[in-house]
Amino acid sequence: MASAAGPGPVAALREVGFWLERGRAETHRVKAYRRAADVVAGLADDEFATRAREHSWRELAGIGPKTAAVIEQACAGAVPDYLAELRAEAKPIAPAGAELRAALRGDLHTHSDWSDGGSPIAEMMGVAAALGHEYCALTDHSPRLKVANGLSADRLLRQLDVIAELNEQMAPFRILTGIEVDILDDGALDQRADLLERLDVVVASVHWHLRDDSDTMTERMVYAVANPHVDILGHCTGRLVEGSRGTRPESTFDAEIVFEACRRFGTAVEINSRPERRDPPGRLIELAVEMDCLFSIDTDAHAPGQLAWQGYGCERALAHGVTAERVIDTWPVEQLLAWCAASTG
Repeated sequence: MASAAGPGPVAALREVGFWLERGRAETHRVKAYRRAADVVAGLADDEFATRAREHSWRELAGIGPKTAAVIEQACAGAVPDYLAELRAEAKPIAPAGAELRAALRGDLHTHSDWSDGGSPIAEMMGVAAALGHEYCALTDHSPRLKVANGLSADRLLRQLDVIAELNEQMAPFRILTGIEVDILDDGALDQRADLLERLDVVVASVHWHLRDDSDTMTERMVYAVANPHVDILGHCTGRLVEGSRGTRPESTFDAEIVFEACRRFGTAVEINSRPERRDPPGRLIELAVEMDCLFSIDTDAHAPGQLAWQGYGCERALAHGVTAERVIDTWPVEQLLAWCAASTG
């Protein structure tokens, strides 16, 4: 449908979406291109050929003048002007973190449209592989987080089958099975223990009652960190420093006690790369370094372009004393999986 000179229309539209997401564009702009890509991808071959011949793309619901221009130029075998412009304008992300970013082999906290992400698993993981990752964990939300379409046990089991099939297709790239499991009010985890045991990577995060008093929050977090199924403590303060959701202060907890539990029970402290989180704050990263914790630098990506945000976390990690050997997603996959499987405490 397109010559080797440029991507086909579906690939071109999705790449536009990638660059917009990477550059933190407004959600509605991104959705326009991703929706158009889905429309074109769903056409039968004969209808695609007719639309291309008649230049009638705008007759389709979900195709506007800008997306139609991308489709037309891609069908002609060219790199669409808008795509070329986005490629040329893209700046390196957090160049001060480039050395550490180059050492990373994977990303251990990502979301798909099975929960509150915007894209299918295959698209998310295809982009992760294209970015140079050797592996990437899919960590959709757990059941209690209904606002994020958290996965019930049955849905999680179905997802494991999908991942197994994709892993056969995408080898040697490896999709790691996982979950971002809610830490409940008593420190228990929001998913069946037998399913957590089956997963490659378990990220545990607090999403509810973030304003609990310090003693309560400390107890919740320590109880979760000590659980042998938990590998990573996600965005530990829960803060938001910018963005469409507004700002939110840090949760209060005894960081020394929590980080000592992370060290003692072999749980990595996540450095969350999302620009609106920047979690943990620098002073807590430095404390975790002093306390000999391990780290995971993750994107918490909810869209393909956000998978490129890892540099933000790398830049902050280096600025606060984190070295590559302390970061678990610099490890080869078998070393990582062996560490995750090891029960400590």
